[in-house]
Amino acid sequence: MTNRSVITGKPRRPEERPAEILAAALELFAEKGFSATRMDEVAARAGLSKAGVYLYFKDKTALLKALVNEMAGANISVARGIVEAHEGPVSPLVATILAFLAGQVRHTRFPELIKIVISESRAHPEVGQLYLDGVVRQGLPLFEGLIRRGIASGEFRNVDPSFAAKAMLGPMLLAVIWKTVLEPIGAEALDIEAYAAQHAQIFLKGIQS
Repeated sequence: MTNRSVITGKPRRPEERPAEILAAALELFAEKGFSATRMDEVAARAGLSKAGVYLYFKDKTALLKALVNEMAGANISVARGIVEAHEGPVSPLVATILAFLAGQVRHTRFPELIKIVISESRAHPEVGQLYLDGVVRQGLPLFEGLIRRGIASGEFRNVDPSFAAKAMLGPMLLAVIWKTVLEPIGAEALDIEAYAAQHAQIFLKGIQS
């Protein structure tokens, strides 16, 4: 098998192959489910031999872990950068973070990853554990800290930061479910950016001093 991109037909560089393998894995996990996907199918979708895939990833769990780290980890890194660079009142930052997440839900394949985690976690607890450790336990403290900043400055009421952070992010999970589960079976399309903007207004009115 020649090392050519299945998309462009151009010769591929070795550093491009992991991303191509991960893209193929995400497509198949979303189409067939984590359990039903075989490594040889991932290889075929990526345009590689099965042995070629094993050069980079030892099994399906390694593929999923890499997807979580690459997609969700990147989102957390961007959100952390936004939070750490911000100066001044916290309220506009809440709206900015929610707008960023809405963009990720609408314009990337991140919702498919979350759908995979939700659908496979009961049969494969290690899948849920990957997301819990790599995303939830990394992201929630960031947003809890944001709420604490607003409380310390007197901008927010003395709410429970843990509950408030979850309340802030919860509607984004609904947006993911709406896009990946409900819209494909006939639900009206959700304007995710407008939804996030309105949620920011409602949420902030509820916690502001």
